[in-house]
Amino acid sequence: MGSRQVLQVFEQYQKSRTTFVQTVAELASRPQNIETLQNAGVMNLLRPLLLDVVPTIQQTAALALGRLANYNDDLALAVVKGDILPQLVYSLAEQNRFYKKAAAFVLRAVAKHSPELANSVVECGALDALVICLEEFDPGVKESAAWALGYVARHNAELSQAVVDAGAVPLLVLCIQEPELSLKRIAASALSDIAKHSPELAQTVVDAGAIAHLAQMILNNDAKLKRQVFSALAQIAKHSVDLAEMVVEAEIFPAVLTCLQDSDEYVKKNVATLIREIAKHTPELSQLIVNAGGVAAIVDYIGSSKGNIRLPGIMMLGYVGAHSESLATAVIVSKGVDQLSVAMTEETEDHILAAISWSLGQIGRHTAEHSKAVATRNVFPKLLQCYLRTDASEDLQQKSKKALKNSLQKCVHLSALEPLLHDAPSNILKHVVAQFSKVLPHDQKARRLFVTSGGLKKVQAIKAEPGSALAEYINTINNCYPEEIVKYYSPGYSETLLERLESYQPVA
Repeated sequence: MGSRQVLQVFEQYQKSRTTFVQTVAELASRPQNIETLQNAGVMNLLRPLLLDVVPTIQQTAALALGRLANYNDDLALAVVKGDILPQLVYSLAEQNRFYKKAAAFVLRAVAKHSPELANSVVECGALDALVICLEEFDPGVKESAAWALGYVARHNAELSQAVVDAGAVPLLVLCIQEPELSLKRIAASALSDIAKHSPELAQTVVDAGAIAHLAQMILNNDAKLKRQVFSALAQIAKHSVDLAEMVVEAEIFPAVLTCLQDSDEYVKKNVATLIREIAKHTPELSQLIVNAGGVAAIVDYIGSSKGNIRLPGIMMLGYVGAHSESLATAVIVSKGVDQLSVAMTEETEDHILAAISWSLGQIGRHTAEHSKAVATRNVFPKLLQCYLRTDASEDLQQKSKKALKNSLQKCVHLSALEPLLHDAPSNILKHVVAQFSKVLPHDQKARRLFVTSGGLKKVQAIKAEPGSALAEYINTINNCYPEEIVKYYSPGYSETLLERLESYQPVA
């Protein structure tokens, strides 16, 4: 066999390998082919090709493995058990930028599924290699590395700490300053995934100077970047007063409020989440948001959103209203209770209704005026309905009951209480009757109205345990009226009159 023929054999072999990996990579991009490829033992066939002498074959083999590992955790585990990760980590330091991107993709695809698989990536020494890739000139390599690091960090505090210990945070902060939008997005997302687990990890992100650079991007035109920026700031602000104040000191207000009207729903949701995470800490931070027009902006945002998108705004109003009477009044003046009442009618999911109930309870629990603001928006029957629903979640039942109880204990707006006399179960009814027993002894007009509206008749029909608080409240109410009126409205009184009629003998 001549040298020419030998060369032809090698060329044909190379061409076959190239065709094989390209075909597998293409097939692996479509979910319907994954099981067939797995059954054919394609993992074992791809592994040696990672060390192929031809760079394009190496890269395409890595891409194919990444697509397979990305599909489910069984295939990702097969990559781990096949000892493929150490090969990839070794090659990250040696190969060209195309291979580095493909190798980082495999590491990301494995890490994303579970903490255990992400830990396998850590244990094979991948973090150091990925951090070195963050210093590469090529932005695509940086992006792939940042993405993989973020997928490791997102699972728990231990994995996130491992990413920090590898020195990733300062380089990720440099990445958000690069001109490429996709790199900014992924780096901001990775910082968010690191910061979310604990105050200490968030502080590490802050110490690297992330807040100032993130704050500069809040009015960027790219919606996907803004999603990640607001997410990262929220994950920092949520942990403590100090961290929230650092975010506020970056002068994000009032600029962030304009983003509550963004066309991208997830930008709006993440902004509202950020505002909620700041507002929850102290009355001072809530007051700052109120002064910037934040409550009115959140009310508008709730009105223009539906479902889970409006949830952080609903909770934000509750946090603000919980802090003090004046802040709860600010929510009421900004039509917050009106909007929550509308949302309560529109929403059907229990976790959203629970959040609305909680927020209304926080606003209505302060004084009679706050309770009246809640009562006059027809909220009490809605809260009662949520509590009495047999298919309601335990969380919804508890929150609607507590909101109703807290608001009722301050309510002296009797016309709003009266419908509850007819519908409320005994554990709620005692709070309703208690409020009547407080008001009626001091208000003649209310006493008359209570009779003509049927309230007194309803109270007489209530069966209360002798000596119970409910029985005492009923006695207090009854003592506000002449004995004959109380008797007249008592159950069975008409039968008593009829009996007297039958035994009555007229004077001849």
